[in-house]
Amino acid sequence: MKISARNVLKGTIVDVVKGTTTAHVRIDVGGAIVTASITNESVDDLGLKKGQTASAIIKSSDVMVAID
Repeated sequence: MKISARNVLKGTIVDVVKGTTTAHVRIDVGGAIVTASITNESVDDLGLKKGQTASAIIKSSDVMVAID
């Protein structure tokens, strides 16, 4: 796979929860959990399942930091 994004985090899917139209896919990346919100159709097309190896690809123009 070739992609322009530089933030590719490889991990293992720990949960796939489908909603009405979208699903939350949780990926364990070295002990941290990254959650992606994608369409149910994409989950089905990719055949995503718990225990499967997957990559979280993060492409963002902004990163915010907040404190109390």
